[in-house]
Amino acid sequence: QVQLAESGGRLVQAGGSLRLSCVVSGRPLGNYNMAWFRQAPGMERIYAAAIHWSGATTYYDDSVKGRFTISRDSAKNTLYLQMNNLKPEDTAVYYCTFTTGRAAGSWGQGTQVTVSS
Repeated sequence: QVQLAESGGRLVQAGGSLRLSCVVSGRPLGNYNMAWFRQAPGMERIYAAAIHWSGATTYYDDSVKGRFTISRDSAKNTLYLQMNNLKPEDTAVYYCTFTTGRAAGSWGQGTQVTVSS
């Protein structure tokens, strides 16, 4: 059974940076695409960034484009999200998931990112 464990979230001031990690256990990252989603209080979980299994192609929601970078390290079985120039509207719980394969839609517990103004 696949498990995803997000970490790296904390309270940070606007303009600051964070790097989130998502360690996958129970299966290798393999040839499966992955993504980061986020959920603000009282809102639906929405897409933030995605990456092709090869790592060659990345996709970003317009709200984070130019500020966030998604990457993956198959050797460490880990997905990353580098977040720069954070804004208060980035405050949310961040989740990673597979977007293809049997593990698609599996979620971890998430990691809380809070950006103060």
